[in-house]
Amino acid sequence: MSIQLTTPTDRESAISLARSKGEPDWLVQLRGESAELAGTLPWPKPEKMRIERWNLTAVGNYEAQVKAESVSELPAIAGELIAKGTENLVVQRNSGVVWSGLSADLAAKGVIFTDLETACREHGELVQQYLFQAVKKDEDKLTALHAALWNGGIFLYVPKNVDVEVPLQAVLFNDNQEATFAPHILIVAESNSRVTYVDTVVTDKSAVAAEFTHPSIVEVFVKGGAQVRFGTIHALGETGADLSVRRAVVENDGRIEWIIGDLNDGNTMSETKSVLNGQGSTSDTKVISVGQKSQNMSLTTAAQHFGKSSDSNMVTRAVMKDSASAIINGVTKIEHGATKANGVQAEKVLMLSPKARGDANPILLIDEDDVTAGHAASVGQVNPEQVYYLMARGITKQDAERLIIYGFLAPVVSEIPVEAVREQLQRLLERKLQG
Repeated sequence: MSIQLTTPTDRESAISLARSKGEPDWLVQLRGESAELAGTLPWPKPEKMRIERWNLTAVGNYEAQVKAESVSELPAIAGELIAKGTENLVVQRNSGVVWSGLSADLAAKGVIFTDLETACREHGELVQQYLFQAVKKDEDKLTALHAALWNGGIFLYVPKNVDVEVPLQAVLFNDNQEATFAPHILIVAESNSRVTYVDTVVTDKSAVAAEFTHPSIVEVFVKGGAQVRFGTIHALGETGADLSVRRAVVENDGRIEWIIGDLNDGNTMSETKSVLNGQGSTSDTKVISVGQKSQNMSLTTAAQHFGKSSDSNMVTRAVMKDSASAIINGVTKIEHGATKANGVQAEKVLMLSPKARGDANPILLIDEDDVTAGHAASVGQVNPEQVYYLMARGITKQDAERLIIYGFLAPVVSEIPVEAVREQLQRLLERKLQG
């Protein structure tokens, strides 16, 4: 069974739905334009992966959600992911946000942390400056489709010189296979601010057996001297196609850190890109993924340097089992004029099955002479010498291999800033590696 897209590619239907939700006129117009574009643009074409063969139109229908009266009312799938005692939390269930909370202290400092639909109504002028500016709605069919039907979502705004010392958390989950699940995440960090945001995107696998598509876009704007740390774990079910585009625009001396766990059970297209516009801007990206069964994954990290003395570092580590297939691309682009820029990347794939496939493709595109850049890529099996070394110290072969794999993935796992999310990541790794 699959749920096919019909109305969102029709301009009038998209406009009608937006008006029924009480959205502002500018957003209603954006929805209509995007729906029309979605009918004319092609799907994105990631390297060596034909995603058009996936069922990309099973997006379901918008279904309004009833807000929870307390966190304790949330389903167990969400409750177990929430950090104990957290006040700063947004929870999306299927097509809408059902819980939103922000501490009085942060609210008094001018921080905004709420669902994007509410932000469009209550902070429209602010949101309109940034929404679909890092990722344009007309880039391809995916971005246009998402712009027409996104729902719920996250809006995080940190004013100038505000240091948010505690991580802000979001849980986005799907437990209704007939509902559209398409969150849009928008983060704006004004100059010299600092914030950590972490989310978990999950499916209740016992409730969602039909094919579904999760079109997701993240836009992050890092102003001068600001620092944003963005952590996310995606763990959608085997019947899902996860299409996630993440992009940050970084100004002078700003910094973006991406910490990403792409641990879906189904097909995945993930693109994470930092656009380093400012002088001295920096980006650090860490990605892990585990493929199993017959999964197909396209994982791309990218950094585009415009600013002088800008710096990017990208690390991707993937473990492939069974007959899973992954195309892992690292793209460093240094534009003319970005003197003294530095770009480093490393893609490593660990193969646990002779039928699994992992392609690591480091790509350097350099249009400036006075720069430094480097790359490393490797695809291989668990090192038998390492296994032998551990076995010589009384560890079984199975446990030795597991320790080596966890050590291989540790650089990303250890960086997850919320304990409850980090524990969930470790549980997912256990399940995928032992399953």
